[in-house]
Amino acid sequence: MQEKLKKLPVGEDNFRRVRQRNCYYVDKTGLIEKIINNGGSVNLFTRPRRFGKSLNMSMLRYFFEIDCDKSLFDGLYIKENTGLCEKYMGKFPVIFISLKGVEARTYEEARDLLIRLVNEEARRFQFLLQSEKLTEIDKRLFEDLMNPEMKESVLVYSIRELTELLRKQYGREVIVLIDEYDVPLAKANERGYYDEMTDLIRNFFGNALKTNDNLYFAVLTGCLRVAKESIFTGMNNFKVYPLTDVNFDEYFGFTNQEVKALVEYYDQMEHYNTIKEWYDGYQFGNVEVYCPWDVICYCADHIENPEKEAENYWLNTSGNEIIKTFIEEIGSRQQPTKMELENLVNGGTVQKEICQELTYKELYASPGNIWSALLMTGYLTSRGKAEGKRYNLAIPNLEIRNIITDHILELFQANIEHDGETLGKFCTALVEGKAGEVEKLLTQYLKKTISVRDTFARNALKENFYHGILLGILGFKEGWSVKSNQEAGEGFSDIMIRIDDADIGIVIEVKYAQEEKMTEECQKALKQIESRHYAEELEYEGIHRILKYGITCNKKCCKVLLSE
Repeated sequence: MQEKLKKLPVGEDNFRRVRQRNCYYVDKTGLIEKIINNGGSVNLFTRPRRFGKSLNMSMLRYFFEIDCDKSLFDGLYIKENTGLCEKYMGKFPVIFISLKGVEARTYEEARDLLIRLVNEEARRFQFLLQSEKLTEIDKRLFEDLMNPEMKESVLVYSIRELTELLRKQYGREVIVLIDEYDVPLAKANERGYYDEMTDLIRNFFGNALKTNDNLYFAVLTGCLRVAKESIFTGMNNFKVYPLTDVNFDEYFGFTNQEVKALVEYYDQMEHYNTIKEWYDGYQFGNVEVYCPWDVICYCADHIENPEKEAENYWLNTSGNEIIKTFIEEIGSRQQPTKMELENLVNGGTVQKEICQELTYKELYASPGNIWSALLMTGYLTSRGKAEGKRYNLAIPNLEIRNIITDHILELFQANIEHDGETLGKFCTALVEGKAGEVEKLLTQYLKKTISVRDTFARNALKENFYHGILLGILGFKEGWSVKSNQEAGEGFSDIMIRIDDADIGIVIEVKYAQEEKMTEECQKALKQIESRHYAEELEYEGIHRILKYGITCNKKCCKVLLSE
């Protein structure tokens, strides 16, 4: 009888549940050993979202926490180090708080959410109220930590006071784990209460982590390294491990070896090259890594449906304000920045000075800061350090490229809406069968956006970009019914148009080709329309005049041929 495969932990960031529910786990327990041997008193790991930060933090909790279930680590790397496990495993009181849910419209609402998190963590230790090792004063202090109406003055000392009480109870220093420490700051910056939230978080962290004799060590994770002067003032015990650092570089994200083992286990090796093309390419320190969220989601989908196309799983896991701002900024700046974006989209690199200490208020203060934010949030990655603080930046993979080009198309479409005169001329030429005029006007539109060249992506994906441009142009024409990838005849036509109150239909097939083959590819596009009967649906509807266009694009040029 064939052994039942382990579940894929889609969306699961609780280490105990992953292990108890027999989920597939990529062993990152070497992180425990390295923190013990090489970590500082307060450690901050900055990585983009969906790279395993929360699961690693949960793993640390379940390893160090007093009375932990040691069987959770059976068969994992750390269990082989028996001396370390004997000394550290299950030996410490642990405080674990995740700030990823602290996002609110106002400062008051965000503060109340933070209070509720402290309440929740304090309730895990309710047995302290019966402790013979705590005084009545201690117990009243502890009761304040479970009060949902706690004052702000209590909140900012809450973690420090909880470490004091736990040390009295256990006679051991306390480990503090704070996941996604910078989410409250990011949300506060978006919604206009950044200064108030910065003061609160500075006091909250400062009291807990600075000169706290009850602290054994602390680990924080986040997306950005917020400037020390802003949040971590005076913390001389503070060590930061950004994504460019070689320390701990293999513990966040999946290495190529780990991905191969995963896809082999699920019999997905036929999809390995697609997974690599779409979700690999990030450089953390000296290690190239995949986004774990993407790999797990892709494999889970393809176990159920092997024919499913790759998709952008990362896109909807959080907001995309940084990339939107970046592209909008490019629209208002001079040509060099636009050329840099074209170079990135086409698989090239740009060299920029990177600042790894920012405040959220500074993110959009200068183009240089935006480049830094794009690197730290995962929209770009490094391809080697140039000199000093300068890095060669690149788009890591096809998934991020698609996210960026989708935003470019959104901005392009927004601009097209205001270009009524040229839009009218283009549509008139299309209806009147003036292929030369269509070609001329489409070339004008292409010059307003970036070009997609011969590197980085397969032709089919380049075609999608130009397909999107055409849809953006046509989508604003009143009285036109425009459908994309409409099932027709023996396949799917790229674009099919019905014109209200007119006996006219239009079918368009879009291709991408080398410049010397543009005419040949246009002819192939027209043959494809005929051989697959894309116009059949329009004919059934009684439309007598059907215009068939083959359109081939290359960079900022196009070729248009017509058949009726």
